[in-house]
Amino acid sequence: MEAKTIDEVIMFLEDIIQTSIKEESTLGYFAALYQKVTIAVKDKLYQNYFDDDVRMEQLDVIFANRFLLAYSNYKEGKTNTKSWEVAFNLAENNNLIVLQHLILGMNAHINLDLGIAATQVSNPLEMHNLESDFNKINELLASLVDEIKSDLSLVWRPLVWVLERVKKVDNFVINFSMGLARDGAWKFANELVLETEIINQEHVILLRDGKIAALSEQILCKGALEKFVFKIIRFTESSSISKNIYFLKKK
Repeated sequence: MEAKTIDEVIMFLEDIIQTSIKEESTLGYFAALYQKVTIAVKDKLYQNYFDDDVRMEQLDVIFANRFLLAYSNYKEGKTNTKSWEVAFNLAENNNLIVLQHLILGMNAHINLDLGIAATQVSNPLEMHNLESDFNKINELLASLVDEIKSDLSLVWRPLVWVLERVKKVDNFVINFSMGLARDGAWKFANELVLETEIINQEHVILLRDGKIAALSEQILCKGALEKFVFKIIRFTESSSISKNIYFLKKK
């Protein structure tokens, strides 16, 4: 499962979505969100939005292929990065709410994969030229946050009302430091692109991977307040995974 074009990315994500619907698998949650983001990027290509459209499609495909590979590895029982291994293992936890499943995927993909993908379409001398488009991809993702809230309010109608009143939970899980994730990914990319030796690149990636995997544990929200709020939400959330995926895919 390796895409060559952005259209193939969308197609492969659709395959994952349909498989997840049939299997009642929560892996379809992130795939549905990611397909929306990919379509949003495609719609902006060659519309004078990005500085370099060819490079951006290349980045989008390389970026997406890291998720597609991680998904395939998980399904086939192969080794994954720690970030994705933790995310996929936690996805098997039926006590998590839809929103937590989405953030687990976003955490691994943005905080680890995006920086790696960025270095593969640039070099130390030209990295600064990528920053504007790098930020625009993140802006597109961030712009879907309100749409996620809207979609999830269809899955569980009081969700937004509750999260808006429990700011500690809302700030971490909904926004989950989108700005910090973007800035961290960019900083990571700039550190990685300077490493010319493969062994050094692998070391930098391993260190980053370990940190992001540890961050995934925080998404479980182990505090008393968080546990209480998410327990209520999970109890009243739709129990049909396929139905939830359809809601996320809608629009």
